[in-house]
Amino acid sequence: MKKLLLRSALVFCCLLSISKTAFAQVDLYLDSINVYVNAYGKIQIYSLPDTIGQLTRMSPLVGTGSSSVFDDRQDLDTEDPTQLIANPKLSDVEIYGSYNNNYSGLPPNVLVKENIYCWQHQNSIVVKYTVINRETSPMNEIFGLELIPEVSGQSAGTDTVIYNSQSKILSDWKTEGVAFKYLSGNMNALKMFVYYSGYAADSSFWSWMTSGKLDSLLITDPNDPNVDDPVMIPAFNSKTLAVGDSAIYYVSVGYGKNKNVLLSNMVLADKKYNLITSVESNTNYIPLNYNLSQNYPNPFNPSTKIAYQIPKSGHVTLKVYDSIGKEVATLVNADKTAGNYVVDFNGLGLSSGIYFYSIQSGSFHQTQKMILLK
Repeated sequence: MKKLLLRSALVFCCLLSISKTAFAQVDLYLDSINVYVNAYGKIQIYSLPDTIGQLTRMSPLVGTGSSSVFDDRQDLDTEDPTQLIANPKLSDVEIYGSYNNNYSGLPPNVLVKENIYCWQHQNSIVVKYTVINRETSPMNEIFGLELIPEVSGQSAGTDTVIYNSQSKILSDWKTEGVAFKYLSGNMNALKMFVYYSGYAADSSFWSWMTSGKLDSLLITDPNDPNVDDPVMIPAFNSKTLAVGDSAIYYVSVGYGKNKNVLLSNMVLADKKYNLITSVESNTNYIPLNYNLSQNYPNPFNPSTKIAYQIPKSGHVTLKVYDSIGKEVATLVNADKTAGNYVVDFNGLGLSSGIYFYSIQSGSFHQTQKMILLK
């Protein structure tokens, strides 16, 4: 039996005004699958022991209009680096990261948190996406995924992609297969097509996510000279989010060497999802780690919101400083129970410029930068 191997690599690059910021990646080896998550939350799956590609892309989509779809190719940048969670409570291994729209600065202004739950003796994972509205007004959003399998590490056709409306499982099959399932609601749209360059445009994503149509079958032709990997764009429930509010979506991903094994792995993921949501409900969503989030909106005038989370009770201070380190406001100075909090900061009376806000709780300390622009 293989031991659980964890390999985490840090990648650094020069920061250019047109470049995304590079942070950590996680390359996780379990008994029979390799889960790789890059610096921007893109999930890839490989089968072991030969590290054969099975899924080359699973990335979130958040749409609010035909010219405003958040995706990792055009908009996404890293807020909390992709990382392994120490002492995970809900799975053998947990990968976490959060991603904002700072790369493009284009709407929708959202933060997407990604928690990936993995188990050593299970060839399926559960992914939790939390979408937070950072706009200055409520927004109607549709959540979806960009899925590109590469079953058996091959891209030359013979894929059979099927959506089963009874089991709600979307699968891609060759001599082995991968499958996906939306666990926390209904799939409201599904587009299947063969990969082509340039498809990833906001208008295309929005059209597919709002079509109300569910494609049920795609078979790729190995004799077609233009054949490539299949692409699937599923979209889920439409939700209205107030400023600062969030919506949660759960998705499972499984791999199997035959159809019965694949189905069994998806059933295991269902059971893990039920366990995770039961534990979260009973613990009232107590966070697993400390975090100070980026304020929203940012830049702001004159007010903004600052969210933070603490995994255990203790004294918390949250202060704001100007660019030369002078304290300009104390937002929190009190004992707090474990949980998630949001505080307001009003910059009325302050001049435009860069400010810093800093949290201290026990041995935890974190500072973020914000911009007041009048």
